Amino acid sequence: MNWKEKFGISGSTLKFIAIITMFIDHAGATFVRALARQPYIRTSTESLALLNDIYSTMRDIGRLAFPIFCFLLVEGFLHTRDVKKYASRMFLFALISEIPFDFALKPSWFYPGKQNVYFTLLIGLLVLWGITICQGRIVIQLLVMIAGLLAATVLKTDYSYKGVFLIEILYLLRFSRLYQCLGGAAAISWELPAPAAFLPVYFYNGKRGLSLKYFFYWFYPAHLVLLGILTKYVLPAFA
Repeated sequence: MNWKEKFGISGSTLKFIAIITMFIDHAGATFVRALARQPYIRTSTESLALLNDIYSTMRDIGRLAFPIFCFLLVEGFLHTRDVKKYASRMFLFALISEIPFDFALKPSWFYPGKQNVYFTLLIGLLVLWGITICQGRIVIQLLVMIAGLLAATVLKTDYSYKGVFLIEILYLLRFSRLYQCLGGAAAISWELPAPAAFLPVYFYNGKRGLSLKYFFYWFYPAHLVLLGILTKYVLPAFA
């Protein structure tokens, strides 16, 4: 037994790190940001400065979530018994999450100018599926990868083509955890401090951990609805 198997981080632990940092990020982007815009806060320079610092810190913490989700997607693809079911489940939750995403983070509950992150992950998953189907045909594989980048751009998904590119890099470097983490960190280096997400990823021990699959799927739309209600209804009522 090597040290990673004995002391490493399981897949469920990585998922918890991802959803906690994501929640912190979205809480900052919604509730804290809205709180800083309240008239009674804006009259106090000290309170406003403190909230702005809290907001920036929460958004920085949140940058760790997406790279971990991308890594877990690649791991899920490599170990799934049925890619079709995996993709169907991802598509279902992309549809379920769209209104909560717009409700919490956009000006209205229907905002076609941006699609939630499940769509980005779904496109990345379909690209990986296409690459394996076209095994040995490098030109076609490259075209599939480019098509994924274009699809994310046209559909205006969260993280856009950069998110799909990160997934592609993590898949191509899957044979070495060190190179995978270094390549992933380089691919997401445009959004600091996101590369730090690959520190816990490096300690992944390859074990599944707790089996809470649908909890993690449902957490994304559920927490967005909660934050949307707190920001748009509860906070104004108390203010």
